[in-house]
Amino acid sequence: MSQTAPPPGGPNPGRPQAPAPDPATGRSGYEDSPWATGGAMFAGALLILEGVLGVLNGIVGIAKDDVYANIGDYTFEFNLTTWGWIHLVIGVLLILTGVGIVKGNAAARGVGVGLAMLAVVANFLWLPYQPIWAVVMIGIGIFVIWALLTDRHRAERY
Repeated sequence: MSQTAPPPGGPNPGRPQAPAPDPATGRSGYEDSPWATGGAMFAGALLILEGVLGVLNGIVGIAKDDVYANIGDYTFEFNLTTWGWIHLVIGVLLILTGVGIVKGNAAARGVGVGLAMLAVVANFLWLPYQPIWAVVMIGIGIFVIWALLTDRHRAERY
């Protein structure tokens, strides 16, 4: 009987090997929690929701710029109509990206992370005008970023 040594790097040197399953749980190190794997689809839906709310926020800012509170001196102070257009454009982009994520488009996931970051920054700058609403939208954006970056199960399918 002759024994042959396995090829260098294991059976498939181009692909990383999954760690051995944990004896206690039976799960390997590459398996994600249900929070992360179900979160990507939920993140797509939240992007659509955040986009719709951004569009509505933008329309109100454009049509009636006296709805939002006037604030004193603020470093990032824009005309409220300008803020309306910013929210409207970001909202439309979030809707389109969210639809792409729900449909399973891999490129939409990367764009979704970038747009969610942009939306978080825009809402941070929007804090003096609508503080509670901006904090809620920042929280949604951070969850979307987390969910899209931790969902390896869907990423490996594409």
